[in-house]
Amino acid sequence: MYVFSIILQILFFIFGAYYFTVSLFAWFKRRERPILTDKTHTFALVVAAHNEEAVIENMVESLKRLNYPKESYDIFVIADNCTDPTAELARKAGANVYERESEDKRGKGYALEWMFQKIFALDKHYDAVAVFDADNVVHPEFLNAMNHRMQQGYKVVQGYIDSKNPFDSWITSAYTISFWSINKLFQYSRFNLGLPCQLCGTGFVVDTEVLQKIGWQATCLTEDMEFTMRLVLNDYSVAYAEDAVIYDEKPLTFGQSWKQRIRWMQGQTDVASRFVPSLIKKAFKEHKWSPIDCAVYLLQPVRILIMGFITLMCWLQTAYPNGDIGFFQISYIFPNAFLWYLFVIAQFLYTPLVIWIEKRQLSWKLIFSYLTYFIYSLTWVPITVVGIINKNKKEWSHTQHTRKISIEELNN
Repeated sequence: MYVFSIILQILFFIFGAYYFTVSLFAWFKRRERPILTDKTHTFALVVAAHNEEAVIENMVESLKRLNYPKESYDIFVIADNCTDPTAELARKAGANVYERESEDKRGKGYALEWMFQKIFALDKHYDAVAVFDADNVVHPEFLNAMNHRMQQGYKVVQGYIDSKNPFDSWITSAYTISFWSINKLFQYSRFNLGLPCQLCGTGFVVDTEVLQKIGWQATCLTEDMEFTMRLVLNDYSVAYAEDAVIYDEKPLTFGQSWKQRIRWMQGQTDVASRFVPSLIKKAFKEHKWSPIDCAVYLLQPVRILIMGFITLMCWLQTAYPNGDIGFFQISYIFPNAFLWYLFVIAQFLYTPLVIWIEKRQLSWKLIFSYLTYFIYSLTWVPITVVGIINKNKKEWSHTQHTRKISIEELNN
């Protein structure tokens, strides 16, 4: 069992060291690509909606008010298996509404695949498709930022996901801290390194020719992750546009968060089981690091489980000062348990430190958010266990959205 403990600790250290090393590149700014064209690209803005009567109007209104030529984009709302007035409200707000009913193919991935085919069949051609969730509101400069990236030659671009309700509850505060850190330490660092960023389900743009060439075919519980991996396997990368901001509604209760994150973990485990072998094979065959980075990301469930186990062992070891609890020995890697404590705690403290530096503000709300973030992080361990056990369950779990906030309220 001591060999087992050594392996776990080495893996945990490698994961932590890798993520920390990559994150350091978030503090550097890569040289911008030159502008290849001054074209004003045309966009089909697609909003996936399932029973979103509380928020759909504000979302459509925010899209109508984008600071971008109105003739260069159109708004499409998928009213997917709706039993409420979502379709009527979206149509009244000015969107092109397509109503979809399907008993067997349920979920956002299927809805997007269906909608893309409708758009491709239209007489009007769009240079790119942008995807949003119905609970979002979008910054007025979103399309300008995305157009700039496409003018530089990027084919797939993820925007900056912010929170529209950052301090509604302790769980929304924790989500907000998490997404702020992902934007900086994960997305921006990889963009600077030339590695693929990850699509986040909303606020992203895909070149129409790329979408038609490789097809969507992403219908699992984490369709964004699945499509990212398909892009990488087809030699496309995901760029990042930090100025293309969308505001996403975070779950208000821990119960909602629990269900949503279990769905995410089910999907990630599913995607990992199907794509990690292909990514590693591509990396060695073509001598590329990008597929390895994606494979490491997909193995996050393994990292979380190891982190949870080692953290528990650290706590138990305080009751055994000699470092021996029968089957686990921390001092094999570090001289004593205290250094492991520092290593584990440092990973929790790094994120708040980064947010404080990035946001340049310190308030009681933000301090409270840091504290709840620790609890939020620890709850990933049982969520990961449940997600792995239920990875083959494909039932879509919808998160109810109720925060009716306009883009004007956020910008004031």
